[in-house]
Amino acid sequence: ADAGAACLRLGGQQWICKAQVHAGGRGKAGGVVRVQSPEEAQAQAERLLGSRLVTRQSGPGGLPVGTLLIEEPTAIAQELYLSALVDRETRQVLFMASPAGGMDIEAVAAATPEQILLIHVHPAAGLQPFHARRLGFGLGLTGDQIKALGGLLNGIYRLFLATDASLVEVNPLVVTAAGGLIALDAKIN
Repeated sequence: ADAGAACLRLGGQQWICKAQVHAGGRGKAGGVVRVQSPEEAQAQAERLLGSRLVTRQSGPGGLPVGTLLIEEPTAIAQELYLSALVDRETRQVLFMASPAGGMDIEAVAAATPEQILLIHVHPAAGLQPFHARRLGFGLGLTGDQIKALGGLLNGIYRLFLATDASLVEVNPLVVTAAGGLIALDAKIN
């Protein structure tokens, strides 16, 4: 019933029900569903809550679904990929981005590695404005989008250091139909 009530609070005609488990590939596994009514949201919540979601990252036993996120759909013009991780070889934070974002970034890396952009951040210098420009241009962003990307990169970098993270992954990072930039989903280790 809470899922249907969340739809009513948000308003609108459609919503997205997302199983909150720590694994990628939730959409392909049936854990991310577009619904057309509060009743359909409630039915999906009943199906998902208490179930085990099996994805390519969860293992064959799956992960238990104990929480759902109900949100409004986003008008997506383009899906991008962005992450920060530790590059153990260089001992630096590595930002990885791709204009071919979405659910299968591993397949993109294997099939078209030239679509993966890499930026190393030296610990003594920290994140610099040119990092955002380089990634932004590589992603095909312009003007205000690159400025927004700079703010997002700064936030991710601060979060990464403050939490001693090994991974902060935004997938997908989307360019909206209106031209804005939104971190639509994320995972933090």
